[in-house]
Amino acid sequence: MIEVQALSRRYGSRLAVNDLSFRVEQGEIMGFLGPNGAGKTTTLRMLTGYLSPTSGEVRIDGIDSVARSMESRARLGYMPEGVPLYREMRVYEYLRHRGALKGVRHVSKAVDRSLELAGVEDARRRIIGQLSKGYRQRVGLAEALIADPPILILDEPTSGLDPNQIRQFRELVRGFAGDKTVLLSTHILSEVEAVCDRVIIIREGEKVADLAPGEAETSLEDVFAELTASSNGGGVS
Repeated sequence: MIEVQALSRRYGSRLAVNDLSFRVEQGEIMGFLGPNGAGKTTTLRMLTGYLSPTSGEVRIDGIDSVARSMESRARLGYMPEGVPLYREMRVYEYLRHRGALKGVRHVSKAVDRSLELAGVEDARRRIIGQLSKGYRQRVGLAEALIADPPILILDEPTSGLDPNQIRQFRELVRGFAGDKTVLLSTHILSEVEAVCDRVIIIREGEKVADLAPGEAETSLEDVFAELTASSNGGGVS
């Protein structure tokens, strides 16, 4: 599970994330929704240990991500927006390389498993730079899965994909429900409605809603439309 308590991050005088608290339960797929510049990527970088918080606490499977950074990182797979890949390598070579860096045992079996889970088995011998954007996104997901982590953090995973690729990727992610804990960052409302069990909405670094997509008492469309309309679209994301 993921536990975030009073998390804040400053960039100079700008407060990019402000006193953010939430919890993602084991096996839950949580949407992390907000307009561009809301602080989503900054939050994910703190959760994954790539950025230190100014204040607050993050626990990954009960492990303090600041005090025990390497242990917490070993419990999660992170797929950043615009997945960085070695485009000259073949898919299986890249995954073997990443698995070795992560200290994965039986790396060949781990590569086979991650290729299957990400739905990219048929491209295992293809050169990454020759793949479509959709397949490169799947390779990024396979890399996040290589160590079989219990937690996945995905940052705008369908960015730049065509409608068919988006549908296929959403089906892949939905298949993790109950098995892995997933935090899915997006600014696309339909993505949350199609994939997530629950959603947190943030604006200007602050949490403004925590609800299920189908909750009768709250219209997710109305909440997000209001936030989008009032956002200036700038700042750190």
